[in-house]
Amino acid sequence: MDQRFTHVRQLFSGVTGVLYHMVVVAVSAGLAVSLPQLAQTFLRYWSAIERDKVALVTSEVSVSIVLIVCINYVRHSITDRKLARTAMHAGIRHVFPTTGARARRRIRNLKTSQGRAKHIMVIGSTGYHTFVDPSGDLHPVIWKCLEAKIMLLNPYSEAARTRAMAILDSVITPESLAEQVNRTIELFKRLKAGQKSVRLKLYSDPPHVKLAILGEAIWLQHYHTGLDVHSMSEYVFAQNHHDYSLYTLFYQYFAKRWESSEIPEYDLETDELVYRANNGAEIRRERYPMGTGNAPSMFRTPMQLADLGLQDR
Repeated sequence: MDQRFTHVRQLFSGVTGVLYHMVVVAVSAGLAVSLPQLAQTFLRYWSAIERDKVALVTSEVSVSIVLIVCINYVRHSITDRKLARTAMHAGIRHVFPTTGARARRRIRNLKTSQGRAKHIMVIGSTGYHTFVDPSGDLHPVIWKCLEAKIMLLNPYSEAARTRAMAILDSVITPESLAEQVNRTIELFKRLKAGQKSVRLKLYSDPPHVKLAILGEAIWLQHYHTGLDVHSMSEYVFAQNHHDYSLYTLFYQYFAKRWESSEIPEYDLETDELVYRANNGAEIRRERYPMGTGNAPSMFRTPMQLADLGLQDR
């Protein structure tokens, strides 16, 4: 089906190109045939304009305005071409504002087409609005991809607490972040049970970028202090087989973080964080506190601390 669609699209593009050239040739021929008559008409009107000072001044002003507009257009075109060439070398393919239903729908459709039957690699915060939410950008992708490597923020780390307190939204709390991560983990467990190759790692440093590698495209957003990442513009970098492309930089950034021995892998079967050495050998395991009842004391409410016989220090 996809090959047939591609063939039809190529055929349509070829027919469109032929029709375009036919129209250009026809218009050029028409102008060449009518040029003598146009010249006679122009001379007749110009002789009448020369005797009318108001018409003459009006014509001169109009020509000046047209020249100014054309020169500015050419100048901006040259500047835009330079910027386009710079973006091409950097690998930037698109820049999407994330506000508006139309923009979100286009982003979702592009990510779905780019991530279908591909190996995806993602760095995010909680993953809830990306994977779990049915309207999330990567919700259909995670079900149809071949393999997924996901890195999320450890909700019980100090970085998660700092992130939650920095966002000026009463709904965003350390507890809500933990709940969102746990919901994402439950989804990954379902995928794992369905023989889907999903690997998860939890980092404990402040999040800087939300990054998704979908085949030959990288989607990037910036985690701004105090702002929800969904309000930030989204940049798309395409692989252009140049060493100076930013696609290569961000791909290496993900690979370096994924291979870091400081970031543990989450065992979806035992709910444990697995720490490994640089050579891949397992060093130790730590129990992950699934649910609020097992959360570290700094994330428990005063009532929970009182029930446990602990003081809020």
